[in-house]
Amino acid sequence: MKPFYIVLLIVAYFLTLLLIAHFTGKSDTNETFFKANKKSPWYLVAFGMIGASLSGVTFISVPGWVEAKQFSYVQMVLGYIVGYAVIGLVLLPLYYRLNLTSIYTYLKDRFGKYSYKTGASFFLLSRVVGSSFRLFLVANVLQLILFDSYGVPFWVTVIITILLIWLYTFKGGIKTIVWTDTLQTLFMLISVGICIYTISDTLNIQSIFTYVSESKLSKAFFFDDIKAGNYFWKQFFTGAFIAIVMTGLDQDMMQKNLTCKTLKDAQKNMFWFTIVLVIVNFFFLALGILLTDYATIHNLDAHKDQLFPIVAIFGNLGIGVSLFFILGLVAAAYSSADSALTALTTSFSIDILEIDQKKNEVDQVKIRKRVHIIFSFVLIFTILVFKYFIADESVISKIFQFAGYTYGPLLGLYSFGLFTRLKVKDIAVPFIALIAPLLTIAISYYSKKWFDFDFGFFVLILNGTLTFIGLLIFSKKQLNL
Repeated sequence: MKPFYIVLLIVAYFLTLLLIAHFTGKSDTNETFFKANKKSPWYLVAFGMIGASLSGVTFISVPGWVEAKQFSYVQMVLGYIVGYAVIGLVLLPLYYRLNLTSIYTYLKDRFGKYSYKTGASFFLLSRVVGSSFRLFLVANVLQLILFDSYGVPFWVTVIITILLIWLYTFKGGIKTIVWTDTLQTLFMLISVGICIYTISDTLNIQSIFTYVSESKLSKAFFFDDIKAGNYFWKQFFTGAFIAIVMTGLDQDMMQKNLTCKTLKDAQKNMFWFTIVLVIVNFFFLALGILLTDYATIHNLDAHKDQLFPIVAIFGNLGIGVSLFFILGLVAAAYSSADSALTALTTSFSIDILEIDQKKNEVDQVKIRKRVHIIFSFVLIFTILVFKYFIADESVISKIFQFAGYTYGPLLGLYSFGLFTRLKVKDIAVPFIALIAPLLTIAISYYSKKWFDFDFGFFVLILNGTLTFIGLLIFSKKQLNL
């Protein structure tokens, strides 16, 4: 496929996003940037969150995961349902009752200033690394299929990528993102549908459901080996807790929910989002089987994160599939990255700088804009660092592994706050939040080495439990509730 067509597609795509930003970003206030004036339709938020949840990583990695791990990801997806139920029934009512802009303000009210800053800092670290991983993956693909042919170096690709995000989010913030994410999710789902249809037609598949169910790669449940990383209950409970921490305790994802007019609307959003997300993940896994079989039949050396790009671009499926793949990839990546940049700006501005305490709104806006620019540079720097440290393992696996260590303290803090009435020595919380991940790393490593027991993604729960125990050790008298 000629690079010119890709350039034309990307230019048209971003012109569309900038047009949306023009109409949604007319009000350059912090209330609009942070909360979208609490006027977002719940169904737009629900649909847009699909793209933000899946991201370019899911778009690339989940299909590539099927060859080695079959449908084991289904076990985590089932756990997600439980996690999203907890978000809708427990966390959202709390956030709306406290009328929060940043969800980490809860930690300040419950434990104190040190706990508040610790929770926000762990989110900032998690989001910077997670978003950088996602954008790194997409930048690599764009470099391979487009920018290399023009002699553009990787660092320029990364700068262009972040600059485009900044351009359509710097004024409207979350209000713009609610609308752009809706459009980007639509593009991503159309792309997946086109790819599934074309490959199915090429392979003369009459029924995609029959084909998938009869494939040896469609085994979804693994109860045989409790020591294995894909053991059902490990992945099921980990999926539930990943949903809670990476959505319910994540400023990025919750900021969209908090733009809904009422708690009832936000809960409807979570309910429908859950149903659609489960269905979409099934189609991504089904696509993985089709891509794997197609690559095998046509002798394409394509595995893991390279599977989808190689088949779509070099698999002789036609220019339509190639273009829709690019469109879906860019849409999936940017629907996650744009909201991440906005959430990082929101959390740092409110939780670290506490700009909401400043009386002059003009100063608040100026500070927020500076923070927005700074985090754009932080993402650029982090992506360039990851260029030299990414290993062979699937990117999605690395993100969840990292999330287990950085979101674990958040899980422990919120669990302790919600399910006990105990106070904590606030000054001890940063040390507990640092020690718990270190102990988790050690326990996970030696359990694998000595007992051949693989915690897998279960490190998230282990980390949260160790944080909870640490808070219990340093707890004080009960709250007067």
